[in-house]
Amino acid sequence: MSQVVLTVLYPWPSDAEKFNADYEAHLDLLNEKAGIPSGRKPYSVVRFLAGPDGNPPFYQSFSMEFSSAQALQEAMSTAGMQEVAADAERISTGGKPTILIGEPKH
Repeated sequence: MSQVVLTVLYPWPSDAEKFNADYEAHLDLLNEKAGIPSGRKPYSVVRFLAGPDGNPPFYQSFSMEFSSAQALQEAMSTAGMQEVAADAERISTGGKPTILIGEPKH
């Protein structure tokens, strides 16, 4: 079994300030529902900056590694993680988030 990475790409929100506040609450919900201890961040969040061609197509990304595709499936099938996924869509006011699953290459 190989590790997999869940990546969520958020399009530019209609109100960045509101998205940023909502996203902090979203991470609190994730930590609660996934049982992540306070102060621990087994994920990374990246806010994208404008480049030479202007703003990138996405505003922000979230990435989290799982030990296997099965571990990801099991986590996402729980009621708590279904609630987190629904919340991600709710706060993404610029359109539906893009979900990617990949294998890390070391």
